Amino acid sequence: MIAVAIWYSVGEQIGASIGLPPEAPDADPVIGVGHFLTPAFVWFYIYYAAVSLSFAAFWFYFFPHHWQFWANIGSSLILFSTYFSVQVSVAINNWRRPFFDSVQNALSTESTTTAADLYSLIGDFAAIAFVWLFVYVATRFFVSHYIFRWRTAMNDYYMERWPRVRRIEGASQRVQEDTMRFATIMEGLGVNIVDSVMTLFAFLPVLFSLSQYVSELPLVGDIPAPLFNAAIFWSLFGTVLLAVVGIKLPGLEFRNQRVEAAYRKELVYGEDNAGRAQPPTVAELFSHVRQNYFRLYFHYMYFNVFRGMYLQADNIFSYLILIPTIAAGKITFGILQQILTAFGQVSNSFQYLVNSWTTIVELISIYKRLAAFEAAIENLPLDTIEHEVASGQPAE
Repeated sequence: MIAVAIWYSVGEQIGASIGLPPEAPDADPVIGVGHFLTPAFVWFYIYYAAVSLSFAAFWFYFFPHHWQFWANIGSSLILFSTYFSVQVSVAINNWRRPFFDSVQNALSTESTTTAADLYSLIGDFAAIAFVWLFVYVATRFFVSHYIFRWRTAMNDYYMERWPRVRRIEGASQRVQEDTMRFATIMEGLGVNIVDSVMTLFAFLPVLFSLSQYVSELPLVGDIPAPLFNAAIFWSLFGTVLLAVVGIKLPGLEFRNQRVEAAYRKELVYGEDNAGRAQPPTVAELFSHVRQNYFRLYFHYMYFNVFRGMYLQADNIFSYLILIPTIAAGKITFGILQQILTAFGQVSNSFQYLVNSWTTIVELISIYKRLAAFEAAIENLPLDTIEHEVASGQPAE
């Protein structure tokens, strides 16, 4: 955070002092792969490398551990590649204005656009797309290895304590299944949240700049930076709405895993012991499973109603706020495409919880299980929810 604060406060001045100044505010954006080779970008590469190596050196010296290269250098590489991927989206957004303006011009009766102009712009897009493809594949490959090392570290930690761990209910499931599911979810969810944050850093200034083309909003009227403020309001509204509506889901998902584990455990005991898994016991355990699933179905029903309504409204929200501007003919087709893309990027980033809520719920439940597992290893008191589920109390 200190490095980010320095970059956004005095970073440009430092870059300019070493001969790598930012682009002038009124300069046209660089179209194509040259976007990534401007002096401002070269200065960013140098700054990021220096900060990352300094950060890693500090932790290597004062807090060395077995996974330090993956934890520090690996995290820095993921952050950089994710930021670079977002910048690819910015480059494509910069490309949209000249391309769609050229299309609009070509369709007019007094066209000055040639086929060569359009082919050239398509070539620029292809070059950017190939850069995106390479970065995307490389990032996903590295993240997969990074996350598996995380799972390995968890697995090693638990197995070093296996004499104590093996006596805890569901130990084998938590060591194998929960760590596996935790790693699998983090592989996608972790990258997505980093991508959302990086997208905000990259597109909020773009959306703020594009607000100059929008004079007013429906019902609201003339306000400063209308696109910027509308995107923040709409996204925060959806995030808060879905968080409130889905507040019961994490606890129910957690209880669901517990009652399923208790049912499975009794059946496993019954394989080797004729006195276990008797019909009354199995019926009672399965009734807990059924009861919790029915509660989950009910709560997901109204959650999906609100989520679906919000996402459908989101499809037309950006067009709705642009109607006065479009009707007044104040923007070109290319600028419209830029605004819609930038608004969508910022809106989707703010709506991270909306789009990922069910996955986050599953991750929270797994985290609760592993936290309770580690508490049992260290003989620490368990959360109230652990006692509720273990005793078979109904989950509200």
